[in-house]
Amino acid sequence: MLTGSLVALITPMNRSGSVDWPALEQLVEYHIQAGTDALVVAGTTGESVTLSEDELFTLFDRTLEYCNGRIPVIAGCGSNNTAHAKELAKQISKLGVTAGLSVTPYYNKPTQEGLYQHYAAIGEYSGLPQILYNVPGRTGCDLKPETVARLAGNFGICGVKEATGNLSRVAQLRELCGRNFALYSGDDATACEFMLKGGNGVISVTANIAANEMSRLCTYALAGNQCAALEIDERLRPLHQELFIESNPIPVKWAAARMGLINYADLRLPLTLLSSTAQAIVEAALVRAELI
Repeated sequence: MLTGSLVALITPMNRSGSVDWPALEQLVEYHIQAGTDALVVAGTTGESVTLSEDELFTLFDRTLEYCNGRIPVIAGCGSNNTAHAKELAKQISKLGVTAGLSVTPYYNKPTQEGLYQHYAAIGEYSGLPQILYNVPGRTGCDLKPETVARLAGNFGICGVKEATGNLSRVAQLRELCGRNFALYSGDDATACEFMLKGGNGVISVTANIAANEMSRLCTYALAGNQCAALEIDERLRPLHQELFIESNPIPVKWAAARMGLINYADLRLPLTLLSSTAQAIVEAALVRAELI
């Protein structure tokens, strides 16, 4: 089971719109040196929906090459088309990634039975270990704990990224799914408490720019050192909030560029650059977190 700080990695881009491969290699080194526990590539924060399939697989290949076995890689492989998700996961299973991260089908609004059958079909067909990803604020559907429990441990499904911010679900999921099923927070603002309540880690946006701090926070929280974990969390709290002042990953890419971690803050449409008003707010949060 992977535990600790798993970064929802940004995809650096050049001003021409192409992926900035040297910047990606630099990011990989930054996270390895900072103690990040795994890279989650091509998730929401990685702008997966604007990457072509060729770019997606090149992104996985290059990331694995740069990592060279030094850190686990989890590949975003979700789709709201079950047949497409099955084929994508099957192809990814051949690359050598540790697991896939599979978001709930967005826009379709499936029932709980539909969600169960969607994930069962992906797991059975692909053979790729799957982390479920529940983020109803972006997808329009909520994967209920009871449905997660039906899937847990079956079809290669090994964990869930729970991004509702509802901390009551930690105990509920643990009771329903058992100790060997990984519970990851997908909400930086509540991740510390999520782990203190029994979660196994966080798939973090904040870790893109505060990798060492998030690594130490997770280490303390998972060891039950509440005071030390909360001290770091309090310093990062403005970041947890302001990195969502505009749609993710707009603010975090601007912050990463401001810190020199990537060359440009560029994104692909329909996302646009961080507004000047928001830039001042994110910069203040970086100062409060002692990152600049």
